[in-house]
Amino acid sequence: MTVVYFPQPKGLRNPGRPAGSLLLAQVKHLREAEKNLPVRYQSGIFTHEIQTEGEAADYVRAVTEAIHAAHDDAATARIKRTRKGKRVIEIAAVADEAAERKAQNKRTSKKKGGTSKRKK
Repeated sequence: MTVVYFPQPKGLRNPGRPAGSLLLAQVKHLREAEKNLPVRYQSGIFTHEIQTEGEAADYVRAVTEAIHAAHDDAATARIKRTRKGKRVIEIAAVADEAAERKAQNKRTSKKKGGTSKRKK
């Protein structure tokens, strides 16, 4: 079997080339994702004006960085909220109350005749 060699393309990246339909579909999907971000993270780039691969690449980069920044800020806020949680003493007090209620329920069930004993 003979091996056929193909020349390598000289320039794959061409920012001035018109964007293809697949790339424009990706931009459209990213625009929908960007709408769900808080306003301070939105890029402000008008997607209907994107016509070249370079413009699409810039938009994709901006939205991806904004999504990562929003996620990081939300994770930091979640950590701050959990650190302000209940103290250990409060948890122990709740456990004592639960044990107290359980013991009280046992006492009341015996008074009401919870277990029947044989009469002699």
